[in-house]
Amino acid sequence: MPPAPPRQAPAPPAPSDVTGHVHLPPGGPVGVPAAAPTATAVPDPTTTTLAVLLIGPAGAGKTSVARYWADRRRVPTAHISLDDVREWVRSGFADPQSGWNDHSEAQYRLARRTCGFAARNFLANGISCILDDAVFPDRPVVGLGGWKRHVGPGLLPVVLLPGLDVVLERNAERTGNRRLTDEEVARIHGRMAGWYGSGLPIIDNSQLDVPGTARVLDEVLARAIASPPSW
Repeated sequence: MPPAPPRQAPAPPAPSDVTGHVHLPPGGPVGVPAAAPTATAVPDPTTTTLAVLLIGPAGAGKTSVARYWADRRRVPTAHISLDDVREWVRSGFADPQSGWNDHSEAQYRLARRTCGFAARNFLANGISCILDDAVFPDRPVVGLGGWKRHVGPGLLPVVLLPGLDVVLERNAERTGNRRLTDEEVARIHGRMAGWYGSGLPIIDNSQLDVPGTARVLDEVLARAIASPPSW
């Protein structure tokens, strides 16, 4: 009678670091959200793991809406603010009030990559993300195309574009280096108008408060999940 095969040793426990945390898988690009299985099904954006990019000019309310939306979702959600990450640079910070130059260009690129890495890591571990950035339609390679490379094709871009009078009023309430001149705000707002006709969903929140804008955002995202945009 042949001898019994040797018994296999039990699998070792998952590796952990000195803090006791189990090592998590690396983040990968987020895929395109699955469409609704039937034409009558209504996707629920409040319970779906999503990656959202909220685009808009200074004073559009991007940060306030993103934070409110993330705070009230029924699934874990992170808010990743490009401006906050860019301001991690303390020495040699490129102040946007001093104009656009090679230093500010490099710091924006670095901040976008950093935000993209963070988003992919959150998404790999089941946490939705909403990012906010003033992405210009006339700079597709470093703007929307960059975000697509950093996060993945499943990123859902939504444009927040209230009227010029609204963004001027909101900008006037800002303090520090995030407050821009009226001329710069008007220039940025004019460039953002290029998103009309782009195919991206646009929310005019001129007459909406933050909760109302967040509700409209959910409606827009439900349509995007059912029919993912091509961009």
